[in-house]
Amino acid sequence: MNHAPALSVRQGLVYVSTAAVAWGTGGPAGALLHGAGQLSPVAVSFWRFVCGAVLLLAVARSRPSWRAVLLVGPAMAVCQAAYFAAIAEAGVAVATMITMGATPVLVAAAGRVFLGEPLGRTGLGCAALAVAGLAMLTGGAQAVTPAGAGYSLLSAAAYSLVTLTTRRMPADGVAVWGFAGGAACLLPLAAAGGLLPAGHAVVSVLLLGYLAAVPTALAYGLFFAGLRVVGGTTAAVLSLLEPLVAAVIGVVLLGERLSAVQVGGAAVLGCALTWLAGRELRAARS
Repeated sequence: MNHAPALSVRQGLVYVSTAAVAWGTGGPAGALLHGAGQLSPVAVSFWRFVCGAVLLLAVARSRPSWRAVLLVGPAMAVCQAAYFAAIAEAGVAVATMITMGATPVLVAAAGRVFLGEPLGRTGLGCAALAVAGLAMLTGGAQAVTPAGAGYSLLSAAAYSLVTLTTRRMPADGVAVWGFAGGAACLLPLAAAGGLLPAGHAVVSVLLLGYLAAVPTALAYGLFFAGLRVVGGTTAAVLSLLEPLVAAVIGVVLLGERLSAVQVGGAAVLGCALTWLAGRELRAARS
């Protein structure tokens, strides 16, 4: 049996960071797909999972993993559906801030209780600084309904479950069969709102191809591989690169503008991520 060479911590950090950058392009791509193909967010997520599974299966040819199908798949589906529901209730900024801000806290707490992962002061400080930067980047706290907060926390909890449970699974298998399970869970909801694009077919296919290949198959494959050598809390905090990249894309390509507070938040978030990555590398050398 051939075994893939073990990843170093440095490679794991690069994998997780690259995945977060790729995820940052997924939001704009999904928004364009929603506009061009008139697909619901749930339908976009369904096709993202289906096409991502097909692409990874063609490359990895991994054996079926019922653990991934039955556990990771539903968790990924809940994460996606709850996040979109939170956006509908509270808006993109607040939903993103609560979901991604709560995730490192939940991962750190659950990792300490269930996996015995240490919680150093530096790690907690990095996480707190990153969450503060995220709050500034998304415009600060705004009024939010109980339903919006609840959906956001549910999405964060599901994402935290995926992060912690996949650390001991083969990276290619959990991605392929996790997508398959997630697609099965989303199928009824997606079918109720319409599965096929009703707008520009060619543009929709191109956008869906990109969404499936880069922010899905590539990103999740790298993320799950990186989780094998990077701590869950570190990976969750590094994932905050996603809203940072999305903000940059919004400014550069979509003509959006950032306030001075948001620019400061981006700088704070970037410093926190750099600090955390350096801490992980120093710990690996010791």
